[in-house]
Amino acid sequence: MKITFLGSGTSQGIPVIACDCDVCQSIDPKDDRMRSSILISAEEQNYVIDTGPDFRRQMLKNDVKSLRAVLFTHEHKDHVAGMDDIRAFNFRENRSMSIFCTKRVEEALHREFHYVFAEEKYPGIPKVEIHTIGNELFQLPDGPLVTPIEVMHYKMPVLGFRIADFTYITDAKTISNVEKEKVKGSTVLVVNALHRSPHISHFNLDEALAFIEEINPARAYLTHISHLFGTHEEIEAELPENVFVAYDGLTIEI
Repeated sequence: MKITFLGSGTSQGIPVIACDCDVCQSIDPKDDRMRSSILISAEEQNYVIDTGPDFRRQMLKNDVKSLRAVLFTHEHKDHVAGMDDIRAFNFRENRSMSIFCTKRVEEALHREFHYVFAEEKYPGIPKVEIHTIGNELFQLPDGPLVTPIEVMHYKMPVLGFRIADFTYITDAKTISNVEKEKVKGSTVLVVNALHRSPHISHFNLDEALAFIEEINPARAYLTHISHLFGTHEEIEAELPENVFVAYDGLTIEI
Protein backbone atom coordinates (compact mmCIF):
# COMPACT_ATOMS: atom_id res chain seq x y z
CA MET A 1 0.00 0.00 0.00
CA LYS A 2 1.28 3.45 -0.92
CA ILE A 3 0.20 6.70 0.71
CA THR A 4 0.63 10.05 -1.07
CA PHE A 5 0.09 13.29 0.82
CA LEU A 6 -1.96 15.40 -1.58
CA GLY A 7 -2.17 18.25 0.92
CA SER A 8 -0.75 18.85 4.39
CA GLY A 9 -2.02 22.34 5.21
CA THR A 10 -4.80 23.68 7.36
CA SER A 11 -8.04 25.28 6.13
CA GLN A 12 -6.28 28.35 4.70
CA GLY A 13 -3.41 26.45 3.15
CA ILE A 14 0.11 27.88 2.94
CA PRO A 15 0.84 30.51 1.76
CA VAL A 16 -2.14 32.28 3.30
CA ILE A 17 -3.75 35.01 1.22
CA ALA A 18 -2.20 38.44 1.88
CA CYS A 19 0.21 37.12 4.53
CA ASP A 20 3.82 38.34 4.66
CA CYS A 21 5.10 36.01 7.40
CA ASP A 22 8.33 34.06 6.93
CA VAL A 23 6.47 30.79 6.37
CA CYS A 24 4.17 32.20 3.69
CA GLN A 25 7.14 33.86 1.98
CA SER A 26 9.33 30.74 2.18
CA ILE A 27 10.90 29.47 -1.04
CA ASP A 28 11.12 25.92 0.31
CA PRO A 29 8.57 23.88 -1.72
CA LYS A 30 7.80 21.87 1.44
CA ASP A 31 6.25 25.03 2.90
CA ASP A 32 3.73 25.24 0.05
CA ARG A 33 0.79 23.32 1.56
CA MET A 34 -2.58 22.59 -0.01
CA ARG A 35 -5.58 21.58 2.11
CA SER A 36 -5.21 18.23 3.89
CA SER A 37 -5.91 15.09 1.88
CA ILE A 38 -4.24 11.78 1.10
CA LEU A 39 -4.27 9.31 -1.77
CA ILE A 40 -4.27 5.62 -0.85
CA SER A 41 -3.09 3.23 -3.53
CA ALA A 42 -3.95 -0.35 -2.60
CA GLU A 43 -4.85 -3.52 -4.49
CA GLU A 44 -4.39 -1.71 -7.84
CA GLN A 45 -7.00 0.91 -6.91
CA ASN A 46 -6.82 4.54 -5.78
CA TYR A 47 -8.85 6.00 -2.92
CA VAL A 48 -8.87 9.57 -1.62
CA ILE A 49 -9.59 10.81 1.88
CA ASP A 50 -11.26 14.24 1.57
CA THR A 51 -11.74 16.46 -1.48
CA GLY A 52 -10.91 19.98 -0.33
CA PRO A 53 -10.81 23.16 -2.43
CA ASP A 54 -7.50 22.03 -3.96
CA PHE A 55 -8.78 18.64 -5.17
CA ARG A 56 -8.54 19.44 -8.89
CA ARG A 57 -4.99 20.74 -8.57
CA GLN A 58 -4.01 17.77 -6.41
CA MET A 59 -5.27 15.27 -8.97
CA LEU A 60 -3.42 17.03 -11.78
CA LYS A 61 -0.21 17.51 -9.81
CA ASN A 62 -0.07 13.82 -8.89
CA ASP A 63 -1.22 12.59 -12.32
CA VAL A 64 -4.11 10.56 -10.89
CA LYS A 65 -5.85 8.79 -13.78
CA SER A 66 -8.23 6.56 -11.84
CA LEU A 67 -10.16 6.96 -8.58
CA ARG A 68 -12.31 4.20 -7.12
CA ALA A 69 -13.79 5.93 -4.06
CA VAL A 70 -13.73 8.95 -1.76
CA LEU A 71 -13.84 8.81 2.04
CA PHE A 72 -14.87 11.91 3.97
CA THR A 73 -13.67 12.66 7.49
CA HIS A 74 -16.23 15.43 8.12
CA GLU A 75 -18.21 18.17 6.44
CA HIS A 76 -16.07 21.30 6.78
CA LYS A 77 -15.45 23.06 3.48
CA ASP A 78 -11.68 22.50 3.52
CA HIS A 79 -12.49 18.78 3.34
CA VAL A 80 -15.46 18.60 0.92
CA ALA A 81 -15.41 21.72 -1.30
CA GLY A 82 -13.80 20.02 -4.30
CA MET A 83 -16.27 17.18 -4.65
CA ASP A 84 -17.69 18.56 -7.91
CA ASP A 85 -14.44 17.68 -9.67
CA ILE A 86 -14.95 13.95 -9.22
CA ARG A 87 -17.02 14.18 -12.42
CA ALA A 88 -13.79 13.99 -14.43
CA PHE A 89 -13.46 10.41 -13.19
CA ASN A 90 -17.15 9.75 -13.92
CA PHE A 91 -16.49 10.59 -17.56
CA ARG A 92 -13.14 8.80 -17.80
CA GLU A 93 -14.20 5.59 -16.05
CA ASN A 94 -17.88 5.58 -17.00
CA ARG A 95 -19.16 4.93 -13.48
CA SER A 96 -20.51 6.74 -10.44
CA MET A 97 -18.06 7.66 -7.71
CA SER A 98 -18.41 5.65 -4.52
CA ILE A 99 -18.48 7.98 -1.52
CA PHE A 100 -18.15 6.81 2.07
CA CYS A 101 -19.34 9.22 4.75
CA THR A 102 -21.47 9.58 7.86
CA LYS A 103 -25.12 10.59 7.70
CA ARG A 104 -24.12 14.03 8.94
CA VAL A 105 -21.66 14.50 6.07
CA GLU A 106 -24.20 13.15 3.59
CA GLU A 107 -26.69 15.80 4.69
CA ALA A 108 -24.04 18.49 4.23
CA LEU A 109 -23.24 17.24 0.72
CA HIS A 110 -26.94 17.47 -0.14
CA ARG A 111 -26.92 21.11 1.00
CA GLU A 112 -23.65 22.13 -0.63
CA PHE A 113 -24.09 20.18 -3.87
CA HIS A 114 -27.88 20.12 -4.13
CA TYR A 115 -27.76 19.89 -7.93
CA VAL A 116 -25.98 16.53 -7.69
CA PHE A 117 -28.95 15.03 -5.83
CA ALA A 118 -31.82 16.81 -7.65
CA GLU A 119 -34.55 14.66 -9.19
CA GLU A 120 -34.12 16.42 -12.53
CA LYS A 121 -30.39 16.36 -13.06
CA TYR A 122 -28.55 18.91 -15.18
CA PRO A 123 -26.30 17.35 -17.87
CA GLY A 124 -22.66 16.90 -16.83
CA ILE A 125 -23.07 16.99 -13.06
CA PRO A 126 -21.12 14.57 -10.84
CA LYS A 127 -22.53 11.08 -10.41
CA VAL A 128 -22.13 9.68 -6.92
CA GLU A 129 -23.10 6.57 -5.02
CA ILE A 130 -23.30 7.34 -1.30
CA HIS A 131 -22.40 4.64 1.21
CA THR A 132 -23.46 5.81 4.65
CA ILE A 133 -21.03 4.65 7.33
CA GLY A 134 -20.94 4.87 11.08
CA ASN A 135 -18.31 3.78 13.54
CA GLU A 136 -18.16 0.21 12.25
CA LEU A 137 -15.80 -1.68 9.97
CA PHE A 138 -16.49 -1.35 6.23
CA GLN A 139 -14.88 -2.45 2.99
CA LEU A 140 -13.83 -0.26 0.09
CA PRO A 141 -14.94 -1.35 -3.40
CA ASP A 142 -12.31 -3.70 -4.84
CA GLY A 143 -10.17 -2.80 -1.86
CA PRO A 144 -9.24 -3.22 1.79
CA LEU A 145 -11.20 -3.18 5.02
CA VAL A 146 -11.35 0.14 6.86
CA THR A 147 -11.75 0.75 10.59
CA PRO A 148 -13.29 4.17 11.39
CA ILE A 149 -11.93 6.01 14.43
CA GLU A 150 -14.17 8.68 15.91
CA VAL A 151 -12.40 11.78 17.23
CA MET A 152 -13.79 15.10 18.38
CA HIS A 153 -13.07 18.36 16.52
CA TYR A 154 -14.22 20.59 19.39
CA LYS A 155 -17.89 19.44 19.50
CA MET A 156 -17.98 17.93 16.01
CA PRO A 157 -17.45 14.19 15.48
CA VAL A 158 -14.82 13.47 12.83
CA LEU A 159 -13.73 10.12 11.45
CA GLY A 160 -10.17 9.00 11.19
CA PHE A 161 -9.47 5.79 9.27
CA ARG A 162 -7.24 2.77 9.84
CA ILE A 163 -6.31 0.44 7.00
CA ALA A 164 -4.13 -2.50 8.06
CA ASP A 165 -1.26 -0.96 10.06
CA PHE A 166 -1.79 2.60 8.78
CA THR A 167 -3.93 5.18 10.60
CA TYR A 168 -4.89 8.66 9.38
CA ILE A 169 -6.43 11.19 11.77
CA THR A 170 -7.09 14.84 11.03
CA ASP A 171 -8.91 17.67 12.82
CA ALA A 172 -8.73 15.95 16.21
CA LYS A 173 -8.76 17.69 19.57
CA THR A 174 -9.80 14.80 21.81
CA ILE A 175 -9.89 11.03 21.38
CA SER A 176 -11.59 8.67 23.80
CA ASN A 177 -9.77 5.70 25.29
CA VAL A 178 -12.09 3.36 23.42
CA GLU A 179 -11.14 4.90 20.08
CA LYS A 180 -7.44 4.99 20.99
CA GLU A 181 -7.53 1.22 21.31
CA LYS A 182 -8.39 1.01 17.60
CA VAL A 183 -5.25 2.99 16.77
CA LYS A 184 -2.83 1.00 18.91
CA GLY A 185 -0.66 -1.37 16.93
CA SER A 186 -0.42 0.98 13.94
CA THR A 187 3.07 1.03 12.53
CA VAL A 188 2.47 4.31 10.70
CA LEU A 189 0.34 7.08 12.22
CA VAL A 190 -0.63 10.40 10.64
CA VAL A 191 -2.11 12.98 12.97
CA ASN A 192 -2.96 16.68 12.86
CA ALA A 193 -0.76 19.22 14.64
CA LEU A 194 -1.93 22.76 13.93
CA HIS A 195 0.82 24.75 15.66
CA ARG A 196 2.51 25.10 19.05
CA SER A 197 -0.16 27.09 20.93
CA PRO A 198 -3.31 25.52 22.42
CA HIS A 199 -6.32 25.52 20.10
CA ILE A 200 -10.00 24.85 20.76
CA SER A 201 -10.51 22.24 18.04
CA HIS A 202 -7.11 20.87 16.97
CA PHE A 203 -4.13 19.15 18.55
CA ASN A 204 -1.23 21.47 19.05
CA LEU A 205 2.33 20.08 18.85
CA ASP A 206 2.53 18.95 22.48
CA GLU A 207 -0.84 17.18 22.28
CA ALA A 208 0.05 15.47 19.01
CA LEU A 209 3.40 14.28 20.38
CA ALA A 210 1.76 12.99 23.55
CA PHE A 211 -0.74 11.01 21.47
CA ILE A 212 2.04 9.63 19.27
CA GLU A 213 4.01 8.58 22.36
CA GLU A 214 0.95 6.80 23.75
CA ILE A 215 0.31 4.91 20.48
CA ASN A 216 4.04 4.27 19.92
CA PRO A 217 4.10 3.69 16.14
CA ALA A 218 7.31 2.97 14.28
CA ARG A 219 6.77 6.21 12.34
CA ALA A 220 4.45 9.18 12.72
CA TYR A 221 3.74 12.14 10.46
CA LEU A 222 2.27 15.53 11.36
CA THR A 223 -0.26 17.09 8.99
CA HIS A 224 -2.88 19.89 8.86
CA ILE A 225 -0.05 22.39 9.45
CA SER A 226 -0.70 26.12 10.00
CA HIS A 227 1.56 28.93 8.83
CA LEU A 228 1.77 29.91 12.52
CA PHE A 229 3.70 26.70 13.26
CA GLY A 230 6.95 27.62 11.51
CA THR A 231 8.78 26.44 8.43
CA HIS A 232 9.11 22.77 7.60
CA GLU A 233 12.80 22.88 8.49
CA GLU A 234 12.16 24.58 11.84
CA ILE A 235 9.48 22.07 12.88
CA GLU A 236 11.48 18.99 11.90
CA ALA A 237 14.47 20.19 13.93
CA GLU A 238 12.57 19.78 17.20
CA LEU A 239 10.81 16.45 16.61
CA PRO A 240 11.63 13.00 18.03
CA GLU A 241 13.54 10.74 15.66
CA ASN A 242 10.46 8.71 14.65
CA VAL A 243 8.24 11.77 13.98
CA PHE A 244 8.28 13.71 10.72
CA VAL A 245 6.46 16.64 9.16
CA ALA A 246 4.35 15.59 6.19
CA TYR A 247 4.58 17.70 3.05
CA ASP A 248 2.66 17.81 -0.21
CA GLY A 249 3.84 15.08 -2.56
CA LEU A 250 5.44 12.93 0.15
CA THR A 251 4.89 9.21 -0.51
CA ILE A 252 5.30 6.41 2.00
CA GLU A 253 5.07 2.65 1.59
CA ILE A 254 3.24 0.55 4.18
